[in-house]
Amino acid sequence: MAEQMRTITYRDAVREGLREALQKDERVFLMGEDVGRYGGCFAASKGLLEEFGPERVRDTPLSESTFTGAGIGAALGGMRPIVEIMTVNFSLLALDQIMNNAATYLHMSGGLFNVPLVIRMATGGGKQLAAQHSHSLEGWYAHIPGIKVLCAATLEDARGMLWGALLDPDPVLLFEPSVLYAMEGELAVDAGAVDIAGARLHHEGRDLTLITYGSCLYKCLDAAEQLEVSGISCDVIDLRSLRPLDEESFFTSVAKTHRALIVDEGWRSGSLAAEISARIMENAFYELDAPVERICSVEVPMPYAKHMEEAALPQVKTIVETARRMIHG
Repeated sequence: MAEQMRTITYRDAVREGLREALQKDERVFLMGEDVGRYGGCFAASKGLLEEFGPERVRDTPLSESTFTGAGIGAALGGMRPIVEIMTVNFSLLALDQIMNNAATYLHMSGGLFNVPLVIRMATGGGKQLAAQHSHSLEGWYAHIPGIKVLCAATLEDARGMLWGALLDPDPVLLFEPSVLYAMEGELAVDAGAVDIAGARLHHEGRDLTLITYGSCLYKCLDAAEQLEVSGISCDVIDLRSLRPLDEESFFTSVAKTHRALIVDEGWRSGSLAAEISARIMENAFYELDAPVERICSVEVPMPYAKHMEEAALPQVKTIVETARRMIHG
């Protein structure tokens, strides 16, 4: 029997995941700025206050450090909080709580106290939100021991990653690319929780490995389709988990294709792409027929003007041109 599908947006898939978590476990609650009466900055929690009440869907003051700290305390007290931070740049106001408290508590308590906290936040450019609201800082957080870092690129992951994150005994940061909230697609009627460990191969090829995550997944898939027409076939890997990295997924692919191109919306210097490149060089050097290459955002504050923002971000055309050069010289 064919699987029943329905058309849904990314933001609605996120809301379904939130609703399922609130229904399944009375310890779960959502807290953050405007998550209740306003329905969330990106409308992901719209209607949940009316459905679950103000004890389970809590509007907070405009103080990221305060409500993230409250989430850590609630997790230590046996609750399963979901803390929403509007956009990743605002998470810097809670960085002390995330890095010095949530990430270290298990270690500093000698393994006695876990912090089962999930922090959700929007990330990335492409929405003309200018320099202060268009950061891609997932790579920064992937640098920190003691937390897991996830990025949901697909409707399936937007719907299903949250429950897996809530089951984890340690802090999980779940990034949602803001440019994808309005994305519409097909999702199974019975879609539910997904395994949060491991990357996913979305397109299979023989000539080149494209490694990416988040909204750049769709740029890589578009590039792979264009390259296929000219006789170049690509593996396209969605990392999904940025810490820990499923490095075996790209090691295995590189052993087949012998070339790797990493597409990362973060800035190039000190990027997640740099880390992946180093791991391939360290562990799969003799599988390579060409140097690993990277496409990242231009190292400037994100411009507001649409044409300039597009010029700053990785684009399909650049992926295609780089891939052709890597194959044909």
